[in-house]
Amino acid sequence: MTITRMTVCLAYEHPYILLAMKKRGFGAGRWNGYGGKVKKGESVEESAVRETGEESRMKVSRLEKKGIINFEFQDDLGHILEVHFFHILDYKGEAIETEEMSPRWFDIENLPYNKMWPDDIYWMPIFLRGEKFKGRIYFKDQDTILKEEIRVVEELE
Repeated sequence: MTITRMTVCLAYEHPYILLAMKKRGFGAGRWNGYGGKVKKGESVEESAVRETGEESRMKVSRLEKKGIINFEFQDDLGHILEVHFFHILDYKGEAIETEEMSPRWFDIENLPYNKMWPDDIYWMPIFLRGEKFKGRIYFKDQDTILKEEIRVVEELE
């Protein structure tokens, strides 16, 4: 089994959340948070700050880990994407469009779930309530979930 550690970062200022349209690579054509792969020797927090900066030009100074979900895809059994979700609490600058992402603030009552990853509907409401979560999602393909287990937790570690 191999594990790839990744991050997703979301700026949320009730009732608005910042999502970005992925323009290339894995997840292209979907609204998502900022993030990506954790580099060797980098903590998940350092990766979260770096990736958000690269993809939005925002300078994150404070964030809080809200969740961990292990994703697995049927066509890549034994490879786990361990994704760490963060709430961006403090940052400088405004998100701008980059080669990879195009940002937009959404009212949480009108999230574009039909253009997001299909698992977002399970964990996003927990995130928006300010709770922490853990889980596993097993995908048939990028559009079809075969099994999901998401639960609210007190602590992540």
